Formats: sequence, C-alpha cells, structure tokens
Amino acid sequence: MRYRADNRSLGRRGRARVKRRIGRGRGVLLVHFLYNFEVDCHHHFHTGWVTKQALGALGLVLIAFAAPGLAADASKLPGGTWDSIAKLPDMSGVWEMTFGRGGFAPPQMPSLTPKYAAMLKEFQSLPPQESPMANCVPPGMPGIMGQPYPVEILFTPGMVTVIAEAFMQVRHIYTDGRGHPDDPDLTYNGNSIGHWDGNTLVVDSVGFSADTPLAMNMGTRHSDKMHIVERFHLKDPKTLEITTTIDDSEALAKPYARTITYARHPDWTLAEYICQQNNRNFADPTGKAGINLKR
Repeated sequence: MRYRADNRSLGRRGRARVKRRIGRGRGVLLVHFLYNFEVDCHHHFHTGWVTKQALGALGLVLIAFAAPGLAADASKLPGGTWDSIAKLPDMSGVWEMTFGRGGFAPPQMPSLTPKYAAMLKEFQSLPPQESPMANCVPPGMPGIMGQPYPVEILFTPGMVTVIAEAFMQVRHIYTDGRGHPDDPDLTYNGNSIGHWDGNTLVVDSVGFSADTPLAMNMGTRHSDKMHIVERFHLKDPKTLEITTTIDDSEALAKPYARTITYARHPDWTLAEYICQQNNRNFADPTGKAGINLKR
C-alpha cells in the first residue's frame, strides 16, 4: 500500500491539534517537515507517493517529535512491566467513599485570595442557578473523585487508569516517566502523570478547563495555574486513602488539602451511568433549579 504524505491531508484542525499535542515550537517544525516531505519525494522518486521505506523514516521523525518527555526505558520504572506491577501495593478494583464511617465529612472551605473570594460572593448573591451537573456536565477534577459513586482502578504497564462510574469519566495517569506537555490541552480532568514514592502513588495533574470548579461549589473558581497532587495510599487491603492537595497561586491564599477514604468492594462492578436518562432536573424561566417527581 502507498501513502500520500501531504500536509494538506492533515487539515487545518489536524495541523492545529498536532501543534497543541507536541508543543508549539516542535509543532511548527513538524508541520514544516510534512509540508516539504512530498516535495522531497517528488524530487527523488518523481512521484508524490511515498514508499514503505520512506514512511518508516517519517515514523521515526514523528516519534522523535511527539514523545520528547518519554523515559528512555519505562520498563525499568515501578509499574513499567506486568512483573513490576505485581510487586506494587494492590490498589486495583472497585472502591467507594466510606460514608458515615470516618471517610467522608463536610470538607473545609478553601482559603481564597481577595479576587476569587469576591467572585464567590458575587456568585452566592445571585438567584439560585441550575448546576451544570444537573445538565449532565461532569464536575472534572477534583470533584469527580468525590462523587457518591464508586470508582475502579486499573493497572497496566506504564499507566494507571481510574474509571469513575459518575458521568462514566476516565482518567489516564501515565507512570512511564514522561513529563507534562509544554502546552497541554485544557480538559475537565487535566493531564496526569504519576510516580511511586515507596508504597504511595503520587499523581501530578495540570491543564484544567476553566469550566470546572476548584471545589464542589460552582462559584469557587480556579485559574490556569491550578495544580493538583494526589497521594494514593493503601492503608490496609480493604482501605484506600487519597490525599488531594490543590495549589493555585492566583486563586488560593494557601494550598487546599483534603483526604478521602475509600472501601474496597471486590464483588462490585461499575454500572452504566447515562445521566440524561430519566433526568428530572429543570430550571424555570428565572433560572431557579427544580426537580420534577411526577413524570
């Protein structure tokens, strides 16, 4: 099979996404390379089509550009192989917050800077508004880890995956030694990388959408500087503790920390969560939220 290496085949959105994924500087160089690749092939082969050998060379260049922060040998890191995973604390499986058993308590409110405290006060002065979650919009991090629904943790070489039943959200935590992208896409759950500190999994997350709140209250906003560190620690075979520390030099007067305890449920599986199904929340013409129990 022959492949056409044409920059135009990427499309405007594709070229922009390449630049976001691998960093603006590297993206410019890569797009420039793709643009000229067909010209070079035409010069050498008198055709605009690329052979498998040329495609292989292109693949090596893409790898060099696309994974600058990847560890040279991720298999040597904790969790880098199946054998290595077997030696780590077993956090895999389904977990749920321990309601009423010391695991859940009303969290302390974060200490906000004057600017963000004023934003919260303004939000609270408005008439009651429908929460985005009432319209099936997930809360993002850190809120997704504090929902009254179970989560499942999966281990594979170089990655830990957290699946939240609430809103059917998936978090990928890369433990292969890579760093954060220079220009990460802003998402609800952020870009997460992890490493092991003894028996504790330390997860570092950045790159959050401005649509997500810093706390459960939608009026508690964060800036683009929000940085979240989670420490997953197996207290005993049936108990998992996750301590979450949020730092945001623009929104927070001091770091905000909270610890949630989860109980293991080895006989549970996650249920399908289709938020819009049988959704009874509504907002009246003034924006006041309500619930319809008649239909």
